[in-house]
Amino acid sequence: MPNASTMPRRTLLQTGLACASCLSTPFLPAHAAQEQDNPFSAVENIFHQAIRDHRMLGAVAAIGHAGQLVWKGVFGNRAIIPQTETMTWDTIFDMASLTKVLITAPAIMQFYERGLIALDTPACHYLPDFAAHGKDAITIRQLLTHYSGLPADLDLSFPWSGKQAAIRMVMNTPLQNPPGEKFVYSDINFITLGLIVERLSGTSLPLYATEHILKPLGLKTSFFLPSATQKTNIAPTQYDENGQMLQGIVHDPTARRMGGVAGHAGLFSCAQDTITYAHSLLDKLAGLPSTFPLKAETLYLMSTPQQPQGKTDLRGLGWDIATHYSTARGTHFPSSSFGHTGFTGTSLWLVPNSRSFVVILTNRVHPNGQGNVVTLRKDVATAAALALTGMEQ
Repeated sequence: MPNASTMPRRTLLQTGLACASCLSTPFLPAHAAQEQDNPFSAVENIFHQAIRDHRMLGAVAAIGHAGQLVWKGVFGNRAIIPQTETMTWDTIFDMASLTKVLITAPAIMQFYERGLIALDTPACHYLPDFAAHGKDAITIRQLLTHYSGLPADLDLSFPWSGKQAAIRMVMNTPLQNPPGEKFVYSDINFITLGLIVERLSGTSLPLYATEHILKPLGLKTSFFLPSATQKTNIAPTQYDENGQMLQGIVHDPTARRMGGVAGHAGLFSCAQDTITYAHSLLDKLAGLPSTFPLKAETLYLMSTPQQPQGKTDLRGLGWDIATHYSTARGTHFPSSSFGHTGFTGTSLWLVPNSRSFVVILTNRVHPNGQGNVVTLRKDVATAAALALTGMEQ
């Protein structure tokens, strides 16, 4: 173990041998010392201000860089109903649409690596009933990039429930646009991809994900369908249509009607597992030793533009690159960075050239769905990029 007393401040912070507040310089004014000793003070202030502005109750967040966790923070509360609970580092969150990129897209790409899926083959080759109502030309690539022509979601305007009902609706959904013509972010795309994973694997999406993604990565606090004991540490979201507070029950109404599991939502996870996932992905993408269960060239394919030629909404295979959803990049991370957000208030943004990432986990919908973290994500990413640049100078 190196001698902490002989190490520079920046190295101490990066290695975790000291916290920022332990390194203050007594010869500077207090506020100046804080900013010098904690390069992420601006990030922390953004979170505190968002809580004061009632944009969320609390958050867990982390910033990584060059294979190191360089900052983490825990802010505010995770619940006020039925009682106030303080946010903790190990709080588990409904990851919402991060399910798409953390689970479903890599699962599809595992079948791609095995030669069981071709990106430009129509999806109906794997799900014959999907061809109905003009969907016979929609390819796997178009589903992954949200250029399928399908509408945003299944119809929730009438009562239906059960996975089989959802499957029938997916198969019978008509096109909204010609395939490949327009970017429309659609949960139906990833519901369909989740069904393809189940068809090809012969097992459920949760079981497949556990054996082929979560276990290889060593993620022990990431799962679908939380048990009763797991629910107690999950941040609640909001009241459902029956006036019940959702805790450990998926927030997304379509996934909830499907029984809690779908290709677009249903994963629960925590900050530490998300950090492990990010480190492993970025290491594999950089050609470094990594347990990530995909090849580096596959991850490069997933994280670079794969949308139809000439289209300006840039999407990877699952990952967002440059669309109106990309505000989580901030204003300083490069165009080569990529990420995704979740409706409940979760987000992950990754920067491959510096192996940097920003994780933000909130339950901004608690308790009444009124929170908003769009600006928070942008501001935190911007401040994080500036802090990382300052650390390298």
